[in-house]
Amino acid sequence: MNAIAIGPLVFPTQHIAILAGIFVFSFLSSIFSRRVDPVVGKWSTWALIAGLVGGRLGHVALHWQNFSGDLWRAFAIWQGGFEPIPGLVSALLASALFIRSVNAGLATAATLGASVLVATGTMQLTKVTSGQIAPTVALQQMEGPPLAISDVAGKPVVVNLWASWCPPCRREMPLLAKVAASRNDVVFLFVNQGESAETIRSYLASQGLKLNHVLLDPSMQMPRHYRTLGLPMTLFLKADGTLAATHMGEISPEALDTNINKLAGAT
Repeated sequence: MNAIAIGPLVFPTQHIAILAGIFVFSFLSSIFSRRVDPVVGKWSTWALIAGLVGGRLGHVALHWQNFSGDLWRAFAIWQGGFEPIPGLVSALLASALFIRSVNAGLATAATLGASVLVATGTMQLTKVTSGQIAPTVALQQMEGPPLAISDVAGKPVVVNLWASWCPPCRREMPLLAKVAASRNDVVFLFVNQGESAETIRSYLASQGLKLNHVLLDPSMQMPRHYRTLGLPMTLFLKADGTLAATHMGEISPEALDTNINKLAGAT
C-alpha cells in the first residue's frame, strides 16, 4: 500500500504516518496539560513547530546541492523531505526551554515517545512490500514496438505513471526528462494512464519535452498490478525487475537521486 484514500483525496503513507504521530502528540499533550501541568500545553505548541522546522532544515542541509539553486523549494513541503533526527533534537531543545518540573518532564517524555512509536508503527503497517516482480504484459510504445517492463533487463528501471491532466505530473516531468537524458545507468519508462497517443503527443510538443520509452496504458494495468493509488507514481525497480521502492506524488530532485543511487548501488 503506497497511499490511503479518504473520499476523493489520496494521501501518501508517509504523510499519514506523520499526521498520526501529530494527532497522538496533540491528544496526549492536551490531557497532560490539564491533569499534570499547564506548561505542557505551551511546550507542545513550540515543540511541534521546532520539530517540523528542524526536520525540514535537516533535510535541506543534507541535500543542499539540490536546494542551492532554488532556495524557495525549501518551502515545498508537499514534496516530502523531513529528517527525523534533527526534528527530534529540535523538539528536545524546545523541551529544555519549557520543562522545569519532574512531572511535566515525564509527561513530555511520554508524549514524545508515544508519538514516535505511533508514527513509526503506522509507517511500517502501510509500507509497500518490496520484491514484487515486474508485469509481463506488453504495452504499446509511442515510438517502437510493444514493450513489457519485465523485458527491460540488466539495468535498474524507473517507471513513472502519469497523465497530462495531472498538475503534479506536469510539474515533475521536466525533472524526470532531464535526469532520464543525463543517466545511462538506469532506464526510464513513462507509462501514461488512460490517454490517447494524440493527446500525449500534443502535450509533449506544447511543453518541449523529449522522452524515450513513452508507453500507453489505456486500461491502467500498471496501477492494478502494483496496487497503487493516485498520480503521479514513481516506481523504482532493481535490475532483476523486482520492486525496490515507490514514491507517490510529485517527486523532488533529492528523492529521485537517492532512490536511483540506491538502485545503482544494488546492481
